[in-house]
Amino acid sequence: RPTCQGSPAPTKPGSSDQDGSRMSPDPARNPALGPTTAAPRPAPAPDPAALLDRFRQVRARSEALAAPLSPEDQSVQSMPDASPTKWHLAHTSWFFEQFVLAGQVPGYRPFDPDFAFLFNSYYEGAGARHARPERGLITRPGAAAVLDYRAHVTAAVADHLAGDPPRAVRDLVTLGLHHEQQHQELLLTDILHAFSRNPLRPAYQPYRAAELRPPAALDWLAFDGGIGEIGHGGQGFAFDNESPRHQVLLRPFRLASRAVTCAEWTDFIADGGYETAGLWLSDGWATARREGWEAPGHWERRDGAWTTMTLAGPQPLDLHAPVCHVSFYEAEAFARWAGKRLPSEPEWEVAASGVAARGNSLDSGLLRPAPATPGAGPRQLFGDVWEWTQSSYGPYPGFAPPPGAVGEYNGKFMCNQMTLRGGSCVTPEGHIRASYRNFFYPHQRWQFTGLRLAEDA
Repeated sequence: RPTCQGSPAPTKPGSSDQDGSRMSPDPARNPALGPTTAAPRPAPAPDPAALLDRFRQVRARSEALAAPLSPEDQSVQSMPDASPTKWHLAHTSWFFEQFVLAGQVPGYRPFDPDFAFLFNSYYEGAGARHARPERGLITRPGAAAVLDYRAHVTAAVADHLAGDPPRAVRDLVTLGLHHEQQHQELLLTDILHAFSRNPLRPAYQPYRAAELRPPAALDWLAFDGGIGEIGHGGQGFAFDNESPRHQVLLRPFRLASRAVTCAEWTDFIADGGYETAGLWLSDGWATARREGWEAPGHWERRDGAWTTMTLAGPQPLDLHAPVCHVSFYEAEAFARWAGKRLPSEPEWEVAASGVAARGNSLDSGLLRPAPATPGAGPRQLFGDVWEWTQSSYGPYPGFAPPPGAVGEYNGKFMCNQMTLRGGSCVTPEGHIRASYRNFFYPHQRWQFTGLRLAEDA
């Protein structure tokens, strides 16, 4: 099968690429490798004043993201995997009310006892809940009442933080903030899907042009292999599924310098990629046939040219931008067509270690993937699109979920899903890191999901 258009010949096994990026078994040359010499240091306790400021900023941002939407927009649920905007706003408030306020603040009274049933997501330990596929039926409370609920919870948590609560409470608030940032991303991907199903194809925000830049060449970055370490190192916040930090044994490999582009995906389509069963996993082929996939999600042919639905409405396809809204099944089929493979989780994380976790994220305001910046070394590891890996989502060696209902946050989903890395164009800045593990079922593609190729050296 042809490789991606413009790919240079692979370098010799063990050789360095143009910028010298490589993984060496010598820890002195690459601190990401070598045996563990010390246990990770615990993160310092969050400062109450700084935490209060951040709490207010994150809460305000969620409401700002919902502000362009009408009450009707905020109530729609376009498919079972998605949730209405007002449900996201209410659920993130329920999280703080359930885990920070209820049972911890003397005399606290819930805003509305029925909200615990309506806005619990999947926490069995927190009681019964409304069925996820029917969240769009919750026409009441309305959007205005949900904002009243948010104001009530925000004020109560702010008062609690002002009283210098114990470390355990501050840690729960920190978890709640990162949880809310996850829902900020979901709010945007869910409304994009809802607007894509609206015959008028409305825009969430006006179109903003991306920075003009020449296409970025596809280079291959060589890594020697050896004993490496992945997982969170203990500095700053991390979710429980990022730990413990542990050793991994990697064979020499090469990683593409950027994500796969829309132009490269059109070559896959033109070469019969969606029509060739031999490229696909059995479950993937069955899913593609059942769903009628002929292109990535949100792609549509108009007058012989491809367009894609964006948060600025339908737009001509940017051929140099990363392809997105593809499932794991599609990503795996494309990699096989290109004569490559998807990277493993350990390969991706070792390659991203030491790379600044910045890129085209929510803070850029573009709200869609943008072409990679030309240059040497890895591009687009953070931002633009979540990158599928070949690794199934499971526990790290020694993983144990925390006690109580918050232990349901990640651990109980460690089955039948695949991991993604790197963040997307709607991930909040500062929310992502090299050890961050996202996960979705292999058929799902409504998120900003794309891919980067890898190969054995």
